[in-house]
Amino acid sequence: MTHNTPLSPRPLRHLSEIHRRVMTAAQLKSHGVGTAETNEQCRPGGPWQQLLPGVVLLHPGPPTGEERLHAALMYASRERTPGVPAQPNAGEEHAAPAYPEVMITGLAALTLHGFSAAPPLTALDTVDVLVPRMRRLRSAGCARILRTAALPTPRQVTGIPVAPVPRALADAVAELTDASAVRRLLTEAVRGGHCEPASVVRELNQAKLLGRPHVVDAVDSLLAEGRAIAEDRLYAMVHEHGLPDPVWNVDLRLPGGPHLGGLDAYWPEQAVAVELDTRAPRQEEDALWSEYARKRETLERLGITVVHITPKKLRDGTEQQAAVVRTALMAAADRDPAAYVVVLPR
Repeated sequence: MTHNTPLSPRPLRHLSEIHRRVMTAAQLKSHGVGTAETNEQCRPGGPWQQLLPGVVLLHPGPPTGEERLHAALMYASRERTPGVPAQPNAGEEHAAPAYPEVMITGLAALTLHGFSAAPPLTALDTVDVLVPRMRRLRSAGCARILRTAALPTPRQVTGIPVAPVPRALADAVAELTDASAVRRLLTEAVRGGHCEPASVVRELNQAKLLGRPHVVDAVDSLLAEGRAIAEDRLYAMVHEHGLPDPVWNVDLRLPGGPHLGGLDAYWPEQAVAVELDTRAPRQEEDALWSEYARKRETLERLGITVVHITPKKLRDGTEQQAAVVRTALMAAADRDPAAYVVVLPR
């Protein structure tokens, strides 16, 4: 018997390359390799090794990062999908095997998403795998099992199901105590365009991580970073889509009266305002939303049209948001004149 291919009455040509190097005990049985033979091959100094319970590495050297990922997924999904996982159809040689209801999360997922602040796969002691809460499965070896009541929709990265960036971040941050490492990961998530701050804070809040001081500090930096990026996108939207120049970052007041609120952009002649909605979904969200609503109602009673734009809409639908603002500017001629307000730099 060769050291990396089991004797089998069934050919292995249909298996992907990774499944010629990592297989479950059930898969080996389906290829004619029984438990006794598998144990013999996995003896100390033998050609194979048991990487995880029921998962065998079909060569003697250390596993690669890819092999550890697939081994962890096989371990987590083997009870639900016994035997050989789904393989490519004809003409689909590079299709990935199916790992239903499991996915890589945490630092390993961030590495797969391309985070430079995440360590390489070979440097990770454990691989976090997200599974449904009702699964009766324990962490073992390099596979750390994390449970959730609601599995997110995974992304396929090089044939591996991976948790979305906000969820992967929350699972990674839960295990980190280094404030600078947390800050680097959160900052890269926003600066690298992986996701918006609100989605990250929502996951951190659901994971009950916002009570940790080093996480709170990192979130404050994250929100500041996200607002700066959103302001740059708003500036670019105005100029790239030929909108008239507004006055930027201003406060409005009634003459001799109260402060009306700050705005990110304001067109005085048309009495049209744009406000970036960068609220974070934290416990005080209701209070923040009440403040937004109060300001908008006050301004609109004075005849000022307020356009709320979220950072996500600016990123994914700049042209549509520019059209909304342009429509508001054009409609100004058909409205009654707005009340006179004092415009001050913010």
